[in-house]
Amino acid sequence: MSSFYEDELCFPQLLNSSCRKSMNPYFVSILTYITLSSICTVTVILNMMVIISISHFKQLHTSTNLLLLSLGVSDFCVGLLIVFQIAHIDGCWFWEDIVCVVYSVLGHVTTSASIETMVLISIDRYVAICHPLHYSTKVTIKRINVCICLCWMFSVLVHCLILKNNLEKPGRFNSCVGQCVIILDYASGLADTILSFIIPVTVIVVLYMRVFVVAVSQARAMRSHVTSVTIKRSVKVTAKKSELKAAITLGVVVVVFLICVCPFFCVLLSGQDAIVDPSSSAFILTLFYFNSCLNPLIYALFYPWFRKSIKLIVTLKILEADSCNSSM
Repeated sequence: MSSFYEDELCFPQLLNSSCRKSMNPYFVSILTYITLSSICTVTVILNMMVIISISHFKQLHTSTNLLLLSLGVSDFCVGLLIVFQIAHIDGCWFWEDIVCVVYSVLGHVTTSASIETMVLISIDRYVAICHPLHYSTKVTIKRINVCICLCWMFSVLVHCLILKNNLEKPGRFNSCVGQCVIILDYASGLADTILSFIIPVTVIVVLYMRVFVVAVSQARAMRSHVTSVTIKRSVKVTAKKSELKAAITLGVVVVVFLICVCPFFCVLLSGQDAIVDPSSSAFILTLFYFNSCLNPLIYALFYPWFRKSIKLIVTLKILEADSCNSSM
């Protein structure tokens, strides 16, 4: 009887102070482990491909691609953080309390940076589609770099302040050894939800609704005049088609992002996370992580340059001299 009880403990040697393991069904635990491990591996590998591709090939150094690079970095970090979630499947935390807090801070920062990057992508497409004549002057690589840096700095600063109590004394909310508990007071939780979810998602939805309306009207205009354009006009139409395709691709990224992230934040916002059953909780968390894996798959589906860059990386042609100037 004592041995069976000890098997349920995270640290059997600490009978009086150890936390108990989460006694999930064996099938659920194995399925969750396999799913999260697969998502972790694919997410890290594919987002590393995105980072290498955009960083290495000079032709890909465009304002829009720099935003995809920022998104790739945040998704790559999420992929690495899934390792801690995998190790925490049975409800036991085997690292120091400070690691728990750092893990939580990094999770909040990367998630916030992803959402804010989505806002920047929406603004980029809004200007490109709705104000095309001003795009080249308003959206420059220098301004995009500044916006990306501010985005990450804002995420780090806000979440260090929000999680200040946890950072000052790691493990202060743990009731037993083997817990990783992070608690926000009501004001901090509300501020986090508003700054990291409600405001950004509202901006994204409003801007993309505007982009969608303008894109549809432009597509109709191009179809009605496609047979009677001059060569000069034809170049403009091709440029518009390129912008529309980019808008559609990034629109898919944004929609998939909202589908994957909204359930997690809705549960968090409603305060019902404590009564969500384990299987539903596991599904919501897996869906949340799966978004970081889906983004590079969307790029591979819509962007020929990404498929070509993957081929160059896998075949090691990227190591050849002057490969950074390759035509993509």
